Amino acid sequence: MRIIGQIEHPDLKITVFKSDNRISVKFENEGYEQIFKLGADERLNSVESIQKWADSAFLDEVLARMQQMHRSRLSAMVRTFPPETASEFEEII
Repeated sequence: MRIIGQIEHPDLKITVFKSDNRISVKFENEGYEQIFKLGADERLNSVESIQKWADSAFLDEVLARMQQMHRSRLSAMVRTFPPETASEFEEII
């Protein structure tokens, strides 16, 4: 797999990969990533065509999904490691 290009975005790092005739697109922010494997579609065989495919509506969905991923991560942390309930009174030694 090799990188054939990147697409500029203010909040995401978008990298386009090619392996044989298959294209994959990875969307990353600080903590999460999504990869779309597009297969060997002749319509999506260049960075320019991927840029058209990843329009603003699609990118809004990617960002919303990353926000959902973050919420899922936080929920799992709370379920796994519930916050300790604070004692009503200070402990006196």
